[in-house]
Amino acid sequence: MKKRLLLCIWIMIGVIAGCSSEKSHTNKVNIDKVEIVAPNVQGAGWDLTARAMQKTLTEEKIFTKPITVTNKVGGSGDVGWKYTKQKGGHVLAINSSLLITNNLLGHSKLTYKDFTPLATLASDWEVVVVSKESNIENANQLMEQLKQDKKNFKIGVAPGLGNDDHLSFVQVSKAFGINPAELQFFVYENKEKIINALTNKQIGAATMTLSEAEKQYKASKIKILAVSAPKRLDRLPEIPTWKEQGINVIFQHWKGIMGPKDMTEEEVAYWDGVIKRMVESDSWKGILRERGWNSYYQGSGETRGFLEERYGWYGGMVGGAKVDK
Repeated sequence: MKKRLLLCIWIMIGVIAGCSSEKSHTNKVNIDKVEIVAPNVQGAGWDLTARAMQKTLTEEKIFTKPITVTNKVGGSGDVGWKYTKQKGGHVLAINSSLLITNNLLGHSKLTYKDFTPLATLASDWEVVVVSKESNIENANQLMEQLKQDKKNFKIGVAPGLGNDDHLSFVQVSKAFGINPAELQFFVYENKEKIINALTNKQIGAATMTLSEAEKQYKASKIKILAVSAPKRLDRLPEIPTWKEQGINVIFQHWKGIMGPKDMTEEEVAYWDGVIKRMVESDSWKGILRERGWNSYYQGSGETRGFLEERYGWYGGMVGGAKVDK
């Protein structure tokens, strides 16, 4: 009888200890709200990504506490990223190649090492566009005109030099035999201002992501001359690739999410789990289809290695770009 009583007591102690241990583990991460920083204006690529996260996490009930999206504009992302750097584990920020190239070009002291990488989320394709009234009908006509009039032909890019929009066109120029350092790039705050500049004939062409151009294209405000995909896209099959027009360039634009540098291991593990559930959800997959984005998910550990690899790759790329350091 005594043996049975002792056994029951030990079992109860074990259960209580186990519950206490589990409670202690889950309480290590106590996040009662989330702020996702989009370091650009509403409707821009970073903003669209932040709001896609907000929508999915809410709809799928993956995160049931308040989620806000904050737009911090300026410095080609630098303003928003500096803001994020000073916050705690409940503030996350959307990132892309500018996090790397701003530093490589001497535009910012921040590097990807100043943050905690949480995930690579999605990718988009780059396009080059002209106004609907432009007499340029295809990519080869554009590049020939550039070759003949490099000093006067103006190309719009936003929100800053060194981003994927800019560097994709640098690659195209090199492939066509044009020195990109001789091209005239004009920087705008956002894509809306680029479209206005095209309409008002202040610039001759612009480079941007397909998801940013598609709405204006369908509204017949612009012509898309080429897409940086390896083959024509099912949803816009009329748009030719660079490759089929004789310019062998494929360029994928990625977007990710990160937190402040001093996030705990428990916080990183928490967000790893949350984001993994998000990208596997039907809501997220629907947004990817709607926007024409590609799934490009990598967890925190993989993303850290990805950023290190991209730092070396972009380091080689920016050498061919016309940028004042």
